[in-house]
Amino acid sequence: MEAATLTKNIKTEKTREILKSIRKVEIKTKKLVEGLLSGSYKSVFKGRGIEFSEVREYVPGDDIRTIDWNVTAKMNHPYVKEFIEERDLTVYFLFDISASGEFGSKKEKKESAIEICASIMFSAINNNDRVGLLMFSDKVERYVPPRKGKRHVLSLIREMLYYESKNKTTNIYEALRFATRIIKRKSVIFLVSDFFDDSKDYKKYLSILKRRHDVIAINLRDEREFDIPNVGYIELEDEETGEQILVNTNDPMFLKNFKELSNKENKHLENTFKRQGIDMLMVKSGERFDAPLKRLFMLREKRMSR
Repeated sequence: MEAATLTKNIKTEKTREILKSIRKVEIKTKKLVEGLLSGSYKSVFKGRGIEFSEVREYVPGDDIRTIDWNVTAKMNHPYVKEFIEERDLTVYFLFDISASGEFGSKKEKKESAIEICASIMFSAINNNDRVGLLMFSDKVERYVPPRKGKRHVLSLIREMLYYESKNKTTNIYEALRFATRIIKRKSVIFLVSDFFDDSKDYKKYLSILKRRHDVIAINLRDEREFDIPNVGYIELEDEETGEQILVNTNDPMFLKNFKELSNKENKHLENTFKRQGIDMLMVKSGERFDAPLKRLFMLREKRMSR
């Protein structure tokens, strides 16, 4: 009996901990959603287009191209078609849960990624859009179909916070291939990763997704992946492969080469998305992401208004 009570208490405490973590993310992102994203989200991410609403009598000033000639002939008076924007939108998050997301000098990259995703998810449900989640490492590990509502988004945040990945490495190719099979209707797709992927080339499926959907890449990085402080000999370990290497951070040539290589790889990634016509947002873990997100939305809004 005592063992059963103890188990129950442990489960209750764990539930409280989970709810507390989810609530913390919700509170942290609420201000951003209400202030920065509420209007921007709706103007940047349009629905699937326009749909027919009704037919009404023509009034001077109406576009003659909207005249419904069949109804006009029957009624012996000009009638026009009215259309409304179809706001119904589906937003997917392809979320990298490989081991490299656990790295962070100030905050884990994964934690920053969850906060960004949560902000956009809450903006989506505020506009009555559906939200879906696909979590991947070197294979797709969890897929949650899109639904509406706050309760659904809170359950997605729980998944991102507490799901334990079965694999350490990354294979974006597999995630994109899976997404092309299951996402049929036009959607907005956020690809969230640090893009440390040594697997086969994923550009083919990136191109397929882009032709059908609005794809945005969110590139999570940490400052120590670009700049290592001068602290003498340190041992670096690859989170995904476990490979370790001893380096001398007192060596100016090593620091210079390390920084140049990191910047080169990131520039290559930027060019890859640019060639596909995909916006990329780079966010460093532990740093504020509201300004970069706002710049991205403003850039897209300006482009759409041309």
